[in-house]
Amino acid sequence: MSDAGASWIDRFPGLGRLPADIRADLDRGSQIVAVPAGTQVFQPGKSADSLLLLLKGTVRVQQRSETGREVFLYRVHAGESCVLTTACMLAFQDYSADGIAETDVEAAVIPRKTFDDLVARSPVFREFVFTAYARRITDLFSLIDDIVFQRMDVRLASRLLELADDRGVVRATHAVLASELGTAREVISRTLAEFQRRGWVEQARGELRLIGREGLERLVRAA
Repeated sequence: MSDAGASWIDRFPGLGRLPADIRADLDRGSQIVAVPAGTQVFQPGKSADSLLLLLKGTVRVQQRSETGREVFLYRVHAGESCVLTTACMLAFQDYSADGIAETDVEAAVIPRKTFDDLVARSPVFREFVFTAYARRITDLFSLIDDIVFQRMDVRLASRLLELADDRGVVRATHAVLASELGTAREVISRTLAEFQRRGWVEQARGELRLIGREGLERLVRAA
């Protein structure tokens, strides 16, 4: 790899402690790739051949039900790895969900050969892999808890606050938000209509604007 790419290792604190020889092997055995927005990074039935560590952008991981409905699972952000990819690589299993690049993505790719070698040889690399894995598993349990126990209006308010950009704009349709929260589009439409009545959001085609962020935040805090 070039010197420009070598510094990616330092973006992950857990890898910054690697001994010089292991760091050099990771550098030589990995590469930086760019993936355009909308690209399918992985899909059900495909083998997990590489671990991706995101440097820029986001990847949305989702699963399709038997009825064809897409259910959002989680996002992988810059500075993170994908828990499903890690699980599949450790267990030598195929993917069971889709990974879609939501934005233009830049990632460090660690092929299976390098991954297996470093997991076996380096306690520091092994700790990095399993710490990231455990953290994301905890996030998934939180997601299950939200789905089972939290009211839909609270979950929607929380997701709008998470997805809003610096100007308070959420670029998502009712159908996309329904997929994010694992519910029907009609439920999202009714809840957003109530948010609009309260003066918390304004709706336009394909996007929402948060005009009463404080009200949404109060709803989430009170849950």
